Amino acid sequence: MTTPSVRTLVFLLILCTILIIPPVSSVTLSPGNSFAGAPTIANGDPVYIHGIATGHPGNGLQVWLLGYNYVKITTVYTNEDNTYEYELKSADTQNLATGQYYVLVQHPMMNGEFDIYYDSSTGSIINRQLGTGTSIFQLTGTGSLQTPDGANALMRAINSQNIDDTFATTSFIIGNPTAFINPIGDHVVGDRFTINGSTNLAAGNKLLVEITSSSFRPSQKSQSGEFSGSSGTVTIEPGSGGMNRWSFDVDSSAYRPDEYIVRVSGVVIEVTGSTT
Repeated sequence: MTTPSVRTLVFLLILCTILIIPPVSSVTLSPGNSFAGAPTIANGDPVYIHGIATGHPGNGLQVWLLGYNYVKITTVYTNEDNTYEYELKSADTQNLATGQYYVLVQHPMMNGEFDIYYDSSTGSIINRQLGTGTSIFQLTGTGSLQTPDGANALMRAINSQNIDDTFATTSFIIGNPTAFINPIGDHVVGDRFTINGSTNLAAGNKLLVEITSSSFRPSQKSQSGEFSGSSGTVTIEPGSGGMNRWSFDVDSSAYRPDEYIVRVSGVVIEVTGSTT
């Protein structure tokens, strides 16, 4: 995977997939060339952004995270093997508003300086190479550009001819936590079958699946109140189309003929789904 622009062979910024084991219950992104194909994650899921950046820039790399009324700029440093990693912790994503978030990783290249930078006192994006530094557009505050316009303007600024910086991009979408159960259908006592569904929680998260007889309720001592059903914890597996998948195996040999309620809930992140 190549970068959006290549200006030298010495300080080439390379951002590509690294063969690593992603942390459990997280989304791992490798910056590429576009914002297309953004995965959807739930509030509270951590995000890891990783890649390779050659040249060991002394000032590190500048990571821009842009969303609706949201700007976060962080500096990360490369490791000895030219790899880098940036983490958005669970606490960082927990309160993010729903919508798409754009990530831009900026490399200072030959001069070792970020020629495009953010002035937090004014909310402006500054081009260091224009005079003594010229404001080129407003990223925050009055008259600011909203995403994705702000992200596109930032890309154009870094990609301008008088700037030797380069960059790579990726993005993700924050959605409210959801968990769905696929249609189950009728079964007879003794059947072995699998209940499955989908969720936007990250792979590696845990879900509690509970199957309870709809007629099960507290009863008097003289009445039969035996429990019929089962429960267990499942681990979410990677899926496709922005949704991950889960499944739970059922052995109904000890069940009684009845209607059953199936409830799925998040172990760590609050989410529920149910069907009968």
